Amino acid sequence: MTASSQKIRVVVVDDSALIRSLLTSLLNAAPDIEVVATASDPIIAREKIRETAPDVITLDVEMPRMDGLEFLKRLMRLRPTPVVMISSLTSQGSETSLMALELGAVDVLAKPTSDVANSMNVYAEDIRDKIRAAAQARVAQPKRFLSHSAPASPALMKTHRPFDPRAIVFVGASTGGTEAIKAFLLPLPADFPPILMVQHMPENFTLSFAKRLDSLCAIKVKEAEDGEPVEKGCAYLAPGHSHMRILPTGRGFVIVLDRGEPVNRHRPAVDVLFRSAAREVGRNATGVILTGMGKDGAAGMLAMKHAGAWNVAQDEASSVVYGMPREALLAGGVDEVLSLDAMPLRVLEHVQGGGR
Repeated sequence: MTASSQKIRVVVVDDSALIRSLLTSLLNAAPDIEVVATASDPIIAREKIRETAPDVITLDVEMPRMDGLEFLKRLMRLRPTPVVMISSLTSQGSETSLMALELGAVDVLAKPTSDVANSMNVYAEDIRDKIRAAAQARVAQPKRFLSHSAPASPALMKTHRPFDPRAIVFVGASTGGTEAIKAFLLPLPADFPPILMVQHMPENFTLSFAKRLDSLCAIKVKEAEDGEPVEKGCAYLAPGHSHMRILPTGRGFVIVLDRGEPVNRHRPAVDVLFRSAAREVGRNATGVILTGMGKDGAAGMLAMKHAGAWNVAQDEASSVVYGMPREALLAGGVDEVLSLDAMPLRVLEHVQGGGR
């Protein structure tokens, strides 16, 4: 991309002049991205957005004159535009960012809290990738499962055949995955087989995300801990700082975490989890690949299929970004392509021994 009209047009909204300047420099350094305006608060941003019609907006969480969440609500109602939230690495910042994702934000970017200039440079390519993914995202589709007390679906909670005691489900997701994972987990009953999940999100955000899911779902959801046993009725989310694997012991499986080098530029990486599933669980594994940009998980899912696992991928129509599911399908590792709505029941039927 060389012509300005072909570049991803970005408006940066942040009350910090330093962050606005750094984001502008980092984004403009990419040949396919152009910052067309900046704003120090949502009131100014409203006019800048109207004037420039950006493809993507970066939005700070806490800003003067209007709360970031309130601005996001109004933006999604009046002018749906892909938004990447900027949040500090704090408990409050994580909770607010999760609420923003539920309201329609595409992704979350952790704002450095010290040595800002150097930290931003370290994460420059990650920042650009989030902008590129957001530019491809579907933001006009209806957002469901927003209730903070949404019950699990009674249709799946009642009268089901026993689950295969050997079954373990492995889930990978990235951009748009927080809502997709929630939609997948909500209908599942409390005695569902164990689930291991990798969602690309910043360190310190995964704990808040797991707690949020646990408050909504019948199945227990927690951030995974190194060495803990894998048990039915529990979904384990990889922490944002570590790869996650599964390891057999004499008394079942345990979770292994490590801070090794990123894979596919991610840690945790879906491929690491899926390759572990192929190696240790084989035909008793079920693979689920959800919305996200890039190809993380495609090679691992193919390895799972070669080991006898059964795998499903989210379809394009229900994906926020149809990258990871498409790459897994093209690689040959996918057995079925399903809408997000159809996926929980189909996976439930399979782990009950419903066959392929």
